[in-house]
Amino acid sequence: MKRFGWMLLAIGIAFTACAPNNVKEEKSWEKYFTRFKVEGTFMLFNNAQGEFKVYNLERAKERFTPASTFKIFNSLVGLQTGVIGDTGMVIPWDGVVRNMPGWDQDQSMAQAFKVSDVPYFQEVARRVGKQNMQLWLDSVKYGNMKISKIDTFWLDNSLQISPDEELGFVKKLYFDQLPFAKTNMKSVREVMLVEKTPQYELSYKTGWGRSGAKNIGWIVGWIEENRHPSFFVLNIESEDPKFDMVAARKAILHDILTEAGYFKGEM
Repeated sequence: MKRFGWMLLAIGIAFTACAPNNVKEEKSWEKYFTRFKVEGTFMLFNNAQGEFKVYNLERAKERFTPASTFKIFNSLVGLQTGVIGDTGMVIPWDGVVRNMPGWDQDQSMAQAFKVSDVPYFQEVARRVGKQNMQLWLDSVKYGNMKISKIDTFWLDNSLQISPDEELGFVKKLYFDQLPFAKTNMKSVREVMLVEKTPQYELSYKTGWGRSGAKNIGWIVGWIEENRHPSFFVLNIESEDPKFDMVAARKAILHDILTEAGYFKGEM
């Protein structure tokens, strides 16, 4: 890898405060992507050790639609502006049958986040409004900060963000370093918790969008062991219309973290 490439990555991940000599390219992780016949990247930053590992550096700098990973940002803005009173605030179902598990009913914010209910968060964005949403995108410098239609811009490829930018964003969220009230950041961290065991806590948000014929998949978050967080971003793509995105994302995440030594409470 050319030194210039590492320098670009270091600039792009200013949030993570990694120097180029802290970065290790993990070619061995390629097998997990090959298994599912996908292109992708995985980034892993061990905060305690200052160790940063990347598979597919070039893709890590490329921007994509955030899809439902934007629910992290949308939740923060909703709570900060008062559009969402708290994580228990219910928005009534609009009556449109979408045949998605858990969507066709009244939802609290916490419930909507867990089932990735797009209509709930579209309504949140409409209530926030384009001007306020733009202000927060600019303040956080979230991706390319572009809004088209207020209730689809994170789904229609207007707003785009790179994996390294996503990593910096969730790292700042974990450490209360975003320009939101600490109580609101804590609330969002709580709804991101997916697994909790005596050995580890796993927190993340998934995303699944489209760019032309490509299915774009994300998992963005952190794993915490012994109060030591490690931040990760998985980004993959497939043009196979029958591709099982849900299963592939989860398997790749689990396999890479397992190879890296996680899930045992020893990190």
